[in-house]
Amino acid sequence: MYSKEAVQTFLKKQRQLFDETVAETPEEAQEFLEECMAVEVKNLKEVRRYLDEAGADVGGMTEQDLKEACEVFSLPSGRYLIVDG
Repeated sequence: MYSKEAVQTFLKKQRQLFDETVAETPEEAQEFLEECMAVEVKNLKEVRRYLDEAGADVGGMTEQDLKEACEVFSLPSGRYLIVDG
C-alpha cells in the first residue's frame, strides 16, 4: 500500500519516467506502483542505498543527481518514491 501523497505525486509526474500516461486514476496508479514494486523511502540516503542495491552506479552521483533521476519522485513531505520503469 502506498501513501495517498505518493499516489497523487506519481499521477501528476508520471511523464518524467514514461513517454505516455500509464495511470489516469488513483486506483490505476496504486495498481501500477504495486506491479512495479515501487518503494517509498524516508530520505536521499535510502534512495542511494536502494539504487545501489538494485545495481545502479550511484557512486559518483550527488544528492542533486539522485533527486533528478527519472525514477525518483520527490514527495511534498520530503520522502521519495522510487519507481522501476
